[in-house]
Formats: sequence, structure tokens, C-alpha cells
Amino acid sequence: MEQPLGRAVGNALEVREAIETLSGHGPPDLEALSLRLGAEMLRLAGAPATDLGRLLTDGTALRKFAQLIDAQSGDARVVGDLDRLPTAPVQRPVPAGASGQVGSIDALEIALAAKSLGAGRDRKDAAIDLSVGVVLHKKVGDRVQAGESLATVHARTEEAAQQVTARVAAAFLVAASAPPRRLLLRRVTPSGIERLDT
Repeated sequence: MEQPLGRAVGNALEVREAIETLSGHGPPDLEALSLRLGAEMLRLAGAPATDLGRLLTDGTALRKFAQLIDAQSGDARVVGDLDRLPTAPVQRPVPAGASGQVGSIDALEIALAAKSLGAGRDRKDAAIDLSVGVVLHKKVGDRVQAGESLATVHARTEEAAQQVTARVAAAFLVAASAPPRRLLLRRVTPSGIERLDT
């Protein structure tokens, strides 16, 4: 994976992004992959093809998500009020060290940076901070100027934010130019692997 899917890495940040996507306002790569996977699931189930994009824009997908939250005894009001999600008290921008085009983003490094903030854990008894993580402002192929924000670190403390800012910046490869990239390369089918040209 040459970059994280979507823009958010971290629990509440990803829930916010999921709600935005289910409202038809998510990152293009996350929306495109979600629609492709949804269509594939319908095909595998033998269900009729559906205009899944319409379900994002007409509110159907978001209402279904609220029902899923409610069925698990969660607070479904969050789909209409994102302020119910926990927010980290510190947000620190991660500036680009050079101008150019984003060639790749090390997804593992971004994930490990978020984990070091408390978004993940090594042991099941360790606490998780739902509010912390990283939000990407630039993705592969985007142009960036030196000093422009590549991402924002969401942390519990200034010290924690400062500790991961360099790690997040180092995860971005900024070059003079970057070749165009495709989101989907291949599809696994019962008869083998199919190369996708789109």
C-alpha cells in the first residue's frame, strides 16, 4: 500500500471520515473503493445491481449506519452531530520540508505514529485513546509547497505531538514529480486474478 486509504488514521478520526463518506462527502479514494467493494458484494450475493453512489448522496447509507450503531447499543446521534466524537486537545500541523509532488506515503509509518500517540495498542489490556491520530492533507500525486501542511497530528499533549511530527513528515516522499497511480490494480475471481485497467 503506497499510502493510507482515505485521510484519517485513528479511531474517532476514522469514524468521522466514515460518516462523511456515508454522507457522500468522503475522500475520493475511500468512496471509490467502498463503492467498488459494495458492488462486488452485491454481485457475489447474487443481488441486483444498485446505484450505490445514490445511496451515499440520498442519505440511505448514513441512515443504515445509524441503525447499525443503534443495534449495537451505541449513540446513533453521532451521525448527525460529529461533535459527539472525542477530540484531541492538541492539533499540530506537519509541514513539508520541500516543494514538489507527493510520490508515496508510508502507510505503516503513519499507522505506527498514530499508535504511538495512543490510537492503537500492543496488549489487549492497554488503553486506547479514541481521540488521537493523524489526518492527511496531501495524498499521492498532490503538489505541495515547502512549509505547507502535509498532515495534522491529533494528540493528547504538545509533547506527544512533537514526538511524532518528524516521523509523520518522514513518511511522505516528496519528489519533483510523481507518476499517476491507480487505486485498484487487480481483482481476485473464482477463475483467477483479473488485471483492472481502470
